[in-house]
Amino acid sequence: MSTETDDGSDRMEKINVRVPESLLTQIEEEWERRGYSSKSEAIRDALRDWVNPPTSLSGEAQAALETSRQQRERGETRSLEDVADDYDVDLDE
Repeated sequence: MSTETDDGSDRMEKINVRVPESLLTQIEEEWERRGYSSKSEAIRDALRDWVNPPTSLSGEAQAALETSRQQRERGETRSLEDVADDYDVDLDE
């Protein structure tokens, strides 16, 4: 294992990893397309997501958002300003 620094603030260690050829092919096809400067950067980003998975919405929350989107598209929703006007509520207070 060798060490190097990325930007001087964090010491990096080089590791050797064996991956199936098909996975390597996919990585080689994707890293530039996704805007990474190198395969190493793309793999580090994937490892960070593995260690600290991004927060995702529950199935229930996703379903509620989809219902809300459909209601908006059908014109079944009203703006806050319209509702406040109907009930004589001053939103600036």
